[in-house]
Amino acid sequence: MTRHVRPADHGADTLPVALPLPAGVTDGERPAPQRRLAIAALLTTLALVVLDSAIANVALPTIAQALQVTPAASVLVITAYQTALVMALLPCAALGESYGFRRVYLGGVALFTVASALCAAAPSLPWLVAARALQGLGGAGIMALGMAMLRLIVPPQRLPTAIGWNALVVALTSAAGPSLGAAILSVAHWPWLFAVNLPLGIAVLAIARALPRHTGTGRRLDGLSVVLNAAAFALVVIGTEILPSEPLAAVALLGGAALAMTLLVRREAPKAAPLFPLDLLRAPAFRVSVIASVLCFAAQIAAFVALPFYLQHTLGKDTLTTGLYLTPWPLTVAFAGPLAGRLVGRIPGAWLCVIGGTLLAAGLFVAAILPLHDAAWPIALCAMMCGVGFGLFNVPNNHNMYLSAPHERSGAAGGMQGTARLSGQTAGAVIMTLLFSLVGVDLAPRIGLGIGAALALAAGIVSILRTPPGSRPPA
Repeated sequence: MTRHVRPADHGADTLPVALPLPAGVTDGERPAPQRRLAIAALLTTLALVVLDSAIANVALPTIAQALQVTPAASVLVITAYQTALVMALLPCAALGESYGFRRVYLGGVALFTVASALCAAAPSLPWLVAARALQGLGGAGIMALGMAMLRLIVPPQRLPTAIGWNALVVALTSAAGPSLGAAILSVAHWPWLFAVNLPLGIAVLAIARALPRHTGTGRRLDGLSVVLNAAAFALVVIGTEILPSEPLAAVALLGGAALAMTLLVRREAPKAAPLFPLDLLRAPAFRVSVIASVLCFAAQIAAFVALPFYLQHTLGKDTLTTGLYLTPWPLTVAFAGPLAGRLVGRIPGAWLCVIGGTLLAAGLFVAAILPLHDAAWPIALCAMMCGVGFGLFNVPNNHNMYLSAPHERSGAAGGMQGTARLSGQTAGAVIMTLLFSLVGVDLAPRIGLGIGAALALAAGIVSILRTPPGSRPPA
């Protein structure tokens, strides 16, 4: 049996060729009810991971008061989750390729569900932080292998649409997260924020048979490489967290991260299927998509940090009004993501990324230079433009990234996609932290929006590099 795929070394924007399916990979020709049930399970777990992060942010003041800790200490609830997540993405991807996508994916779902119960039962901050770290490990299995599982379920021609569904779910759950968290806290204690995960996690495990089987390669993980990977990403997260307050210690930690990453790359370089996917990064189409993803997510997070400060501090808007002005961003992503999924194949994906990156850059640039006073409604229009641009960029960029990887490396592609996203988000947060430290809260938001615009435009321009030379515009 064959399937049309695009070879990694020629780029996903070139014409497809027929290649045999690797052993253990299904062809998407499954009964429609079973396929729909499997897709519903994957999207549900994705919503769980996104929603859990969003509602935890809202609950920090309540958790700090309930557990009698300082607000600064309560931030560990977020940091523990993010650190464990980024440390485990690539190892979970490698485990999935070795032992089978479904087995490791469901292990991630089970761990996330159990950890949610531990979070709900937490009597103290150390307990809650440890449980959140376990949640991050489970979330890594879900995020790293979710798209690899989806690639087994849907036919190749439907993959862009499926990625659009992912964008829709992420956008809607991101938009609903703060409101849902506030609604739960208005009628129940904070542990229920985590307890609501339990029925959904159990439901996904109950329909596990609907998910396609995948036979792993049986490769053994290199334990030292896993340790080096975890050390590199953990030191980056911790170093960037303390950079404003303890710059010398932060520089030392970031230097340690660079050393660990160098050792990891040297150790993994000779391997055919390395933990850190150097084999995929050697392919120009995959490498360009990863770079573009980092730039785009850095722009997004810089804007997400800058805009609330701009609206509340500079323009004097309250929290509710700020939320209303920013809500159009995720809502338009929810519209543009599925639209981009339908456009992939009709319009070259690289050009969709250029259009999306340009729209995102334009929205951020206009927001940065607008001479606003009392009337802040133009910010809502800028947020709409940014949401459309982000949706048009993200779907074809992720589609290219996955189709640039062979089926047997779908797990590594998913792990790298998640790593690129978190790396970009970390970079955007660091940019805004440094700006607040250097120029103050009056100027930092506008400068941050300008930098975000430059990063978004760069993401679009970089995407052109993966187009065939004959289709690029003349110099």
